[in-house]
Amino acid sequence: MTPVERAQAARPLNLQLSPAGSEAEITELVRAFYDRVRADAELGPIFAAHVDDWDAHLVRLSDFWSSLLRGTARFSGSPMQKHAALPGLTEALFQRWLSLFHDTCAALPNRVLAERAELLAGRVARSLWMGYQLQQAPEAPVRDLGPG
Repeated sequence: MTPVERAQAARPLNLQLSPAGSEAEITELVRAFYDRVRADAELGPIFAAHVDDWDAHLVRLSDFWSSLLRGTARFSGSPMQKHAALPGLTEALFQRWLSLFHDTCAALPNRVLAERAELLAGRVARSLWMGYQLQQAPEAPVRDLGPG
């Protein structure tokens, strides 16, 4: 991570006062991203094994991203618990998730939404990866996500 990226990651986001995009744009971001995930040779099978109702899951994920990007507080739940329970996740899989998210954001016309979503996706991925490691091997050192 570059010094600029570290500074941006440490800076608090004022989500309540300046939403990054509309609900429709966030829903489209989520749908486009998870279309890529589902088609991905590495991530697709993992998600297929754990998501039974994609329509309901996409609504839930849209609520999650709306909470982060617009401050709507519509999402409640424990993503950490869900992800920590999955067997066999690796740093490479988290990096792949971030890469697909980056590709999706690169195609968005709303650059404010794209930049903020990508920044938050990095924070989400790092948090889930670190929590996953702690859950799987509490005695082992925790590694941050390396550059993708």
